[in-house]
Amino acid sequence: MEENNTILTEIDNSTGIITLNRPDEMNAVNLEMLNETAYQIQAWEYDDAIRCIILRGSDSVFAAGIDIKALGDEVVQQSLALKAWQDEFNKIANCSKPLIVAVSGYALGLGCDLALAGDIVLAAESTQIGYPELSIGTIPSFGGCSRLIHRIGKAKAMEMILTGKAMSAEEAALCGLISRTVPLGDLFGEALRVANRIASLPYQAVLQAKETLRQVENMNLQNGLELELKSCRLSMNTPEFRSILENFK
Repeated sequence: MEENNTILTEIDNSTGIITLNRPDEMNAVNLEMLNETAYQIQAWEYDDAIRCIILRGSDSVFAAGIDIKALGDEVVQQSLALKAWQDEFNKIANCSKPLIVAVSGYALGLGCDLALAGDIVLAAESTQIGYPELSIGTIPSFGGCSRLIHRIGKAKAMEMILTGKAMSAEEAALCGLISRTVPLGDLFGEALRVANRIASLPYQAVLQAKETLRQVENMNLQNGLELELKSCRLSMNTPEFRSILENFK
């Protein structure tokens, strides 16, 4: 396991694992953490040996939101550049390889945004996930409004953001905010099992499927069907598909 200033990294077979590691600050997200996470994800994107990525926190807290002190210092110094934060966050959210997020404990504000950036979100039953930004006089700004309303609909998103009340893992699973709940003791093992399953599948097909799903999410049905057909044809022209076909002859 390699230790950076704000994250730990390791590789298990074909899976890269990032652990958020600011325990004294409840994994509050600062620009350095975003930068280190984005850098590691981009490095693994260029490594064909890495087929899947897991992002996790500690058992008690995934990430308790943005680092208010770091943010406050930037505001006082009039050096606040949210775009720099957003640019690093978008490198994580736009990862081309499957990103599994294992959440336990608090996932609030920017921590919730990081969870929503995942393709598969597994949450321990202890998870509390939400957006308390209004309590400090600001609003979500890393996709919390946009991604949330796409994921769970207007009514739920309005209630979640306007009240600041966190959802339990059970409620988050019911409304589609997360993929499913997992007992805390099994959380990382299950995330790794899912990653290994994905890593065992034909690599180009996995990448093609993820990219297609990302694009059709914001398309109408007809355009989505057309893109799906185009993507399917592309996947059938890959060497891996033709190699698999040979086994059926």
